[in-house]
Amino acid sequence: QVQLVESGGGLVQPGGSLRLSCAASGRTFSTYVMGWFRQAPGKEREFVAAISRDSGYTYYKDSVKGRFTISRDNAKNTVYLQMNSLKPEDTAVYYCAADRDTRLIVTTEPGEYDFWGQGTQVTVSS
Repeated sequence: QVQLVESGGGLVQPGGSLRLSCAASGRTFSTYVMGWFRQAPGKEREFVAAISRDSGYTYYKDSVKGRFTISRDNAKNTVYLQMNSLKPEDTAVYYCAADRDTRLIVTTEPGEYDFWGQGTQVTVSS
C-alpha cells in the first residue's frame, strides 16, 4: 500500500514562509500525479496545487498563485510545497495526495486522488 507522509508544517507569522514535504513509499512514485489540498475547521477540503508526473506542468488555486510553488523530486519520492508570503487565511491542515491512474496531466478533483497523507498543520498568526 502506498503511504504518504507530510512534514514541515508549523506556526509562522504573516508574511513568513514554510516548505512542506511529502515522502511517498513504493517504487512507482514517478507514475503519480501529485497534489496538495488543505482543509480548515468547518470548511471543505480545497485544492491548492498539483504537478504532473514529469514536473512539466503545474496548476494552482488562484489565491496562492505567485506565493506557492509545487515541485517534485522523483528520485527521492518526494513532492514539496514552498509557501511564501503566508497569510492568516492560509491556516489549515495541508494534505498531500497521489493520483495513480488519471489520464489527465493534472487534476484538481479530490475524488480522483487515490492516496492521501495524514496532513500537517500550518498556522499563520501574529
